[in-house]
Amino acid sequence: MSLPDELQRIFDADRALRNAESVLLRNKSSKELIALLEHETENAIQMEDRNEGVVRLERLADLCAQVPGPRMTDALIAILNDGEPRVRVAAGEALRDLGYERYAEVARGIERALDRSADGLAMCELPWVLAEIAEPSALPLIRRFLDHPSSDVAAAAIEALAQLRDPDSVRDLERFIGDSRVVIIEDFEDETKTTLGELAEDALEMLGGTPSAGD
Repeated sequence: MSLPDELQRIFDADRALRNAESVLLRNKSSKELIALLEHETENAIQMEDRNEGVVRLERLADLCAQVPGPRMTDALIAILNDGEPRVRVAAGEALRDLGYERYAEVARGIERALDRSADGLAMCELPWVLAEIAEPSALPLIRRFLDHPSSDVAAAAIEALAQLRDPDSVRDLERFIGDSRVVIIEDFEDETKTTLGELAEDALEMLGGTPSAGD
């Protein structure tokens, strides 16, 4: 097959995808559709064929974000917990975009995750999602992550507060000064070992606060 033919196949496949998605999402409030997306998300997470699972989860993140309701927000948070970075990026961007349009749905979904003491990668990602959306109620929600038993989750919340740059978070950060729990911070391909106390000091400097170790 010639190169122009191959390109045409791509165009045709894109058109078929758009048409299929339009038909699937024709009735976004359908209980049948919600149940289907929920079921397929669970299946994709558990797939033995990891490559196929990743592809499906990336697509499901986009689809779930287009369907309103708490079950779809919970499904997105479940996808965000996946070990594959590509999948987490897709789910994080979907939650962020959903938060711009229907913030209350995202906030309530995050509250449910916190209420059930959820753990894992999603809990390290959600503070960043909140900081990017930057709604007024983001600070109270991020504060709840600071009390998570996982030091990695607390570290993510500290960094999210630094990004949020809300002066009301200074006291929240000051209580971590001197916290010696060690965490690994990933920056692209680099990893840095630090403590929660050092992270808090850096965040306070960004906020213009004064680190108060020893207070």
